[in-house]
This record gives sequence, C-alpha cells and structure tokens, in this order.
Amino acid sequence: MGFTFIKALPEPDEVKAVLPLPREYAELKKKRDAEIRSILEGKSRKFLLIIGPCSADNEAAVVDYAVRLARAAEKVSDRILVIPRVYTNKPRTTGMGYKGMLHQPDPEKKPDLLAGLMAIRKMHIDVILESELTPADEMLYPENHSFMDDVLSYVAVGASSGEDQLHRMVASGVDIPVGMKNPTSGDFSVMLNSITAAQAPQMFIYRNSEIETGGNDLTHAVLRGAVNKHGQYIPNYHYEDLIRLSDMYQSSKLKNPAIIIDTNHSNSGKHYKEQIRIAKEIMHSRSLSGEIEGLVKGLMIESYIEPGSQKVGEHTYGKSITDPCLGWEDSERLIYEIAEQL
Repeated sequence: MGFTFIKALPEPDEVKAVLPLPREYAELKKKRDAEIRSILEGKSRKFLLIIGPCSADNEAAVVDYAVRLARAAEKVSDRILVIPRVYTNKPRTTGMGYKGMLHQPDPEKKPDLLAGLMAIRKMHIDVILESELTPADEMLYPENHSFMDDVLSYVAVGASSGEDQLHRMVASGVDIPVGMKNPTSGDFSVMLNSITAAQAPQMFIYRNSEIETGGNDLTHAVLRGAVNKHGQYIPNYHYEDLIRLSDMYQSSKLKNPAIIIDTNHSNSGKHYKEQIRIAKEIMHSRSLSGEIEGLVKGLMIESYIEPGSQKVGEHTYGKSITDPCLGWEDSERLIYEIAEQL
C-alpha cells in the first residue's frame, strides 16, 4: 500500500513561536540543567529522582501530580533533585494500542499527530509553570526532539531504541542528559556501546539536513532489567550487577560514569509495588560500597495519583492507562524514605 501523506507538519521554530516557554522559566530550566549536570559530573552529592506516570495521558492529572511532586521535592531539596517524568510517547511491543499523547491527545479518539504535538508541548510547559520542575520525556522518535528541546531537562532512550543508529546520533547532539537503557537482552556491553556512540561527535542526516554534533558527555547508563529467551524477567539492580557494570565502566574510559536505575519494568517484573522494596535495596547497596554510591546517581520510579492501572475508556482520575504505577501516598512516603538514606 505504501505511504499516504496526510499533511505537512510545522517546523519546530513555528511550534515554539505558537507555544513559547516564558523567558523567566527558560532561566529556571537553565539553572536546573546546570544542577543536574553537576550531579552527573560528580560535583554535587545530590541524588536524582525521575518519577511520574508510565504515560502522561491527561494534562490536568499530570499537572496536578507535578504540583504535588513539587511540594514533596521542596522538603528534600537539600538531598534530592526531582525531575517529573512526563512521558508523552508510549512504545508498543507489537506496534498496536495507545501510543501516547503525541498520537492521541484524547485516548478515546482517533490519532491526530499535529494536535498531539501541540498538546504535549503545552503540557510540558504547563508542568514547568505550575510546579517549577522541568520534566523528562522519552526520545521514542528522534526527529521530534527539536520540538521539545527547550522544555526538557532529561531524555531517556528505551530498551528497544538504544541499538538504533539514529537514536545514538541524535543523543550525541542533545544538550541535556540522555539515559541509555540496557537492551531487553540485558547485555551491558550493548548499552555501553550506545553511550560511547552518543558521547562521540557524529555527522548524519537529520530533519532533511546534513548536520554535525559535538557529542554528549552526559549520556549514561539506565538499568531496567532484562528478559531471557523464555520470556522470564531478569532484574539487574542487585549489588553484584552494579559492581559488574562499575568494572565495565572503569575499563571503558567513558566520560562522567553514572547509573540511573529503573525500579519498574523488568526489574520489578511489572509488579509496581515492588518498586518500594527495590528502591530501598538500591539505597542499601549504595551504603555498603563507596564505588556504588559514587556511580548510582538516581532512580526512575513509575508513580501517579492513584495506584495500579485501568483500561482506556475507564475514567478514574490520575490512574495509569498503560503500566501500573505506585499511588501518590506510597510515592510521597518513598521519596522521604529515600532522602533519609542519603
């Protein structure tokens, strides 16, 4: 059947002109970006916490969550820098199902990518305006990063994308931290190859232009667990895993070695409440080893207002329509418990 071209999309500068980030908040982002850099470079002892819904499907609930998060973040700001997880693209293993707000600003209506593009930029900006926290998103579609590069403070590259050449090359030109997740196979060397490629200068075609990048020295490892050939989950957050990756990092000569650990996905076997126990184990491992403490810079946690998940078409406010998440009460308590262990 081939391709059917529906409509041309505006250029990133046109979208930014319609939905600009106010100057004072651009300055706020600049300060937060510098603080995040300081953490990943090892100059600051603060801990990163990237926390929020599996998929940001409803602006009102996401902004409400971010405001709650900001209140908790203020109480631990001497030890933790909180980055709200506002993931607007949802990877689908089979390519079917809800693909996130970019595709469907209303999950119950047909896809509209232009409306989705505007909706996700507006949501990111509203999160910043209401919470004064600058968000993270997943770089599922590298070509779209230019529409959001002035509103994001962190980008994750997923397990299925880290081996892709374009993701690696675009990451090399991004001027905020990029977390490269280990592949679903769990192979650390593949993840480190991705980081090596992203930290190096690259030349390639991007958005119909030949471009050159200088390399991103803040590209780092994200451990999210693995799946074996039998479909069984294999966690990789344990003490021994962290020591092994530390040894591999040391021999790699990569810049700014850092690990962020995803407490959900294959690490939890998608049992969302396990995130509480996993986070505590990781904090305990940091307390046992200066090597691990210096390398493990933060956690990713899937959390929303209501615990668990629901199907598209159900309407419990602040409850995930994709993977199950911790509810707010458990999340807030966990934030304070993590702070106490720092």
